[in-house]
Amino acid sequence: MVNVDTAQHPQPDTAGPVARSRIALIGTGGRAEMYIRAILGQHADVAELVALSDANRGRMEYYQRLIQELGAERPADSFEPGKLTEYIGANAVDRVIVTTPDYTHADYIVEALEAGADVVVEKPLTIDAEGCRRITSAVAATGRNVVVTFNYRYSPRNSALKQVIQDGVIGKVTSIDFSWVLDTVHGADYFRRWHRDKQNSGGLLIHKASHHFDLVNWWIDDVPERVYASGGLRFYGAKNAAERGLGARPERGTTGATEEGTRDPFVLDLRDDERLRELYYDNEKFDGYRRDQDVFTEGITIEDNLALTVDYDGGPTLSYSLNAHSPWEGYRVAVNGTEGRAELEVVERAAVVHSTDKKTVVDPSATPVEEDDAVRRNGERLVVQRHWEPAYEVPIVNGEGGHGGGDNLLLSDLFNGPGEDPLGRPSGYLDGLRSVSVGIAGNASLETQLPVRISEFGLGVELRRGRD
Repeated sequence: MVNVDTAQHPQPDTAGPVARSRIALIGTGGRAEMYIRAILGQHADVAELVALSDANRGRMEYYQRLIQELGAERPADSFEPGKLTEYIGANAVDRVIVTTPDYTHADYIVEALEAGADVVVEKPLTIDAEGCRRITSAVAATGRNVVVTFNYRYSPRNSALKQVIQDGVIGKVTSIDFSWVLDTVHGADYFRRWHRDKQNSGGLLIHKASHHFDLVNWWIDDVPERVYASGGLRFYGAKNAAERGLGARPERGTTGATEEGTRDPFVLDLRDDERLRELYYDNEKFDGYRRDQDVFTEGITIEDNLALTVDYDGGPTLSYSLNAHSPWEGYRVAVNGTEGRAELEVVERAAVVHSTDKKTVVDPSATPVEEDDAVRRNGERLVVQRHWEPAYEVPIVNGEGGHGGGDNLLLSDLFNGPGEDPLGRPSGYLDGLRSVSVGIAGNASLETQLPVRISEFGLGVELRRGRD
C-alpha cells in the first residue's frame, strides 16, 4: 500500500539573511488576493510587494485597502499597465506576477522578461500558438525564468496518484480516462465573465482544461503529440435557451435579479456578495466590465461540452471530457497500466441543492462545501488494483487551506524556492507550453474536424522530455 503525506513539504535551507524579492503584480482581479496575502503574510521575510497595476483604478484601490488591513507600512506603488517596462527598470523589480485575463498573458510575460524581470503567471501560459512562440523566443533571448502556477499538482489527492504511477505500482501506463464536470454554479460562471468570448480565454480547453492536461502530462511524465476534439455550445447561450423555451431574460444578473423566493438559479447578483460588489460592481464606472452577464444571452463563443482523444509521445492515449452544466462537481480519472489500474474519484460538490442561496460558493475546489445528498457524498477516493489481486484504497492526507493544502505548498515553492520534491511538482514555462498545446490543438481540431499534431504549430522549442 502507498501512503503519501503531501501535507508535509521539504523546505530549502534559509539559514542566514535572505534578500527579499521585489515583486510587482499586474492584474487586480479575484486571483490577485492569494498572492498579496502570501507576500504580506507568511512569505514577508522573502518577498516584498512594491507595486500594483491594473487598467481599473477602483480595483487597485480595493487591494490597496487590503494591503493596509494586512499591516503594510505603506501602500504599494501604482502604475499604468502600459508602463510596465519603465517601472521595472526604474524600481529594480525582480519578479512580475501576472493575473490578468488570459489573452494578455503573452504580452506581459514577454515585456517583463525583456525588461529584466522573472515572471509568475496564472494558468494558462497563453491562449494561442503565436503567444507560445513569442514567449519561447523571449525566454531564449533573455535567459530569465517563467513559472506557471499549476496548483492542482500540489493537491494531496493528485500527488497521491502521481506517487502510485511513479512507483510503478500499475506498471507502464497504457491509457488514461479522465472526466471533469463543472456544476451549474461554477460551470455557469465561465459563461457570464470575460471567459465567454473565446478571443479572451481560448475557451475552456485553454482556460480551464490546461490545468487538467498538465495533471495528465505530469502524472505519466509524458508529452502530448496528437489531438482530436469534438464539442460545442449545447446548454448555455441564447439559442439553446430559446430551444428550451426559457423566455425573455435580463442581460445581467445584478440589476435584473428577481425578488427573494423567485430567484433564478443562473443569475448572479453582485450585490449579494460583499467582495464581488466591492471588487467589480462598484468599479464598473472605470471600465464598463460586467462580471454578471446572463449565461443565456448572445455573444457566447466558447463550448460547454468537450471531448478529446490525445496521443502521447510514449504511447499512452488520453480520453478526456469536460461538461460545464453538471448537477454535481468533481472528476474521475482512471489510469490503466500493464500491471493494473488506479482510479481516483473526487466529489467537490455533491449537489447544487442551494442554488437559490445568495451565499452559494462559486468554486468548491478552492472553498470546500458540504452539500451531500442521500446518494452522493463530498469526498475523494483513490483505489488501486493490480492484476489478479484485490483492490485497496490509498490514504490521502490533506493539509490546511485551499485545494487540500496544495495552495500553501505552491506558494512556498514560489517564494522560498522549491526544495527537494521527488514528485516534481514545481512547474516551469515548458510545462505551461505542454499543457496549453493540447488546448491549442484541440481548438484547431474543433475547427477542422480533423486530428491535429502539436508539432505543426512550431512552438519554438522541443516539448519532448530530455530534449529541452
